[in-house]
Amino acid sequence: MHSPDKILSIDVGTQSLRALVFDRDGRLLNKVQLHYPPYQQPQPGYCVHDAQMFWQSLQNACQQLWQQGTDSADIAAMSVTTQRGSLVPLDIEHQPLSPLCLWMDQRKADGLPPMPWWWRWAFTLRGVRSAVTGFRRNAFSNWLALNHPETSKKVASWVFLSGYLHLCLTAKRVDSVASQVGYIPFDFRQQRWAHKWSWKWSALTMRPEQMPDLVAPGDLIGAITDKASELTGIPAGVPVVASGADKACEVIGSGGQGSDVASLSFGTSASVNVCGDQYRESVAHMPAYPSVIPGQFCYEVMLNRGFWMVSWFKQQFGLEEVLKAEETDGHVEALFDALVDKVPPGSMGLMLQPYWGAGIREPGPEAKGAIIGFGDIHKREHIYRAILEGISFGLKEGLQKIEKRSRRKINRLYISGGGSQSDAAMQIAADIFGLPAHRPHTNETSGLGAAMACATHLNWYPSMRDAVEKMSHVDAVFQPNPVNQQVYQRLYREVYQQMYPKLQPLYRTIRDITGYPD
Repeated sequence: MHSPDKILSIDVGTQSLRALVFDRDGRLLNKVQLHYPPYQQPQPGYCVHDAQMFWQSLQNACQQLWQQGTDSADIAAMSVTTQRGSLVPLDIEHQPLSPLCLWMDQRKADGLPPMPWWWRWAFTLRGVRSAVTGFRRNAFSNWLALNHPETSKKVASWVFLSGYLHLCLTAKRVDSVASQVGYIPFDFRQQRWAHKWSWKWSALTMRPEQMPDLVAPGDLIGAITDKASELTGIPAGVPVVASGADKACEVIGSGGQGSDVASLSFGTSASVNVCGDQYRESVAHMPAYPSVIPGQFCYEVMLNRGFWMVSWFKQQFGLEEVLKAEETDGHVEALFDALVDKVPPGSMGLMLQPYWGAGIREPGPEAKGAIIGFGDIHKREHIYRAILEGISFGLKEGLQKIEKRSRRKINRLYISGGGSQSDAAMQIAADIFGLPAHRPHTNETSGLGAAMACATHLNWYPSMRDAVEKMSHVDAVFQPNPVNQQVYQRLYREVYQQMYPKLQPLYRTIRDITGYPD
C-alpha cells in the first residue's frame, strides 16, 4: 500500500505565495511561486489586501503543483507559514468584514477613551505608560472601533492571515502559538491568550470569545475538508499542522538553533534572532516572540526595510545589471557582487545608517536613513557596498543588545533570505560580525521550518530539535577576513555607533520644518 512521504508547505509572503514540497531530509522537490497584485493604499498610511486573494492564490499554487507532476497522494501533511501581524476581522459566517490589514499599515487609533484609572496608575508606577499608549494606538481593532463602529460590532472573530487560511482549509478556528505576533491580547511570556484580568483586554476592543484556539507548533490544526480538497486538490483528511510565523520558521529552517547561534534574515525586513528557553526582551517593552520549538522564545531585533534597500538600489541605479542579466539569463545578484568586489571594506569612506524604515522603539519613529562621507571619487559601487555594510552594522548592533540582555555569547551566524544568495553580502557579514557565516542549502527556509513542524507531527523525528538537525544542511561557510575585520571594528565603534545620536535631533528638526511623516 502506498505510504505518503512528502510534506507540503505554504509560505505566504508580502509579495508572493510559494507552495513547496519537501522530503523527509529537507530537500526541496518542487516549488510554485505566485506573485500578487500590489497591496492597496487607499489613503496615506494604509496597507491593505483582499484576504480572499491569499486563499485563491493558495488554491492556484497547489493546482499548479499537481499539474507540474507532484502527486497529491504523496502529501503526508501540510503546514502554513505567513507574514506576521496581518490581521483580518471575520463575521459570524467567517467572511472578512474589511480588507486584511497588513503588517506595514501605519494607521493610528487616536482619540481612544482613557483606560480605567487603576490601570493608568499602575502603568505610571511601572514607567510603561508611554509603551501602553503606543500599543493601543497601533492596534487595528481599536482603529476599526473608532472609525467604523458598526463594522466593529459585527466582528465575530479576529484572526491573523495564518488563522484565516487554517479556517479555509480545515473549517476550524485554530492557529499556532508561534504565529501570534502583533497588537493582540496575547501573553508572550506564558505563550497563551492573556488572563481575563489582564490590562490588554481593557486596552483593546477584542474579547476572549473572538480569539481563535491556539495549539503548540507541531500539533494538529485540523484536517483538509472535502470543500478545501475540491478547491486545492489536496486530498481530504490530510493533516494541517501548526508551525509558526515566517520569521520563526525561518530561524529553524536555516538551522539556527543552539545557545551560541544567531539567525540573520537578509529579507525585505532584515532581522537577527537568537532562541532561548527564558523570556527576555531584546528591546525594552518589545516582547520575545514564540519560537517554533515549543516552549522557546525568539529574541529579535529588526531593521524594517533591510534588504529592501538593495531592491531600491536596483531600481534606481542598477538598470545596466538588470538588462545584462536578462540578456544572458544570469542572476543580477552575481553582477552586483562584481560591483562590490571593486570597492575595499569601508566603501572608501561612505557610511550608511540603514533606517530606511523607522522602528517602533529603537530607533524611534523619527529615524531616517543617512549616507555620510561622499566625495568625488564615489560611484554606484561604493553606494551598493555601503548598503550591504550598513545593514550588517545595524544587525550587529541588534545582536549586541540581544547578547547583553540574554547573557550569552554568540559564536556562529546562520543567514537566510534572498540577500543570503549574495556571496558578497555573506562575506561582509562574516567580516563585520567577526564570526563564521553559514548559508543553508535552500533559500526557502521559512517553508522548510514549517515542514520541520510537520515531520515532528508525523513522528519522522522525535522532537523539533531533531528535525532541525536532520533537515537543515549547510551549503557554504564564509570565514571572517582578519584584515577586513579590523577595519570594520574601528568603523563600527568610531563612526557607525556615533551616527544616530548625532543625527537624531536633526531628523526631528527636518520633520518639523518639512512635515516629513514618521
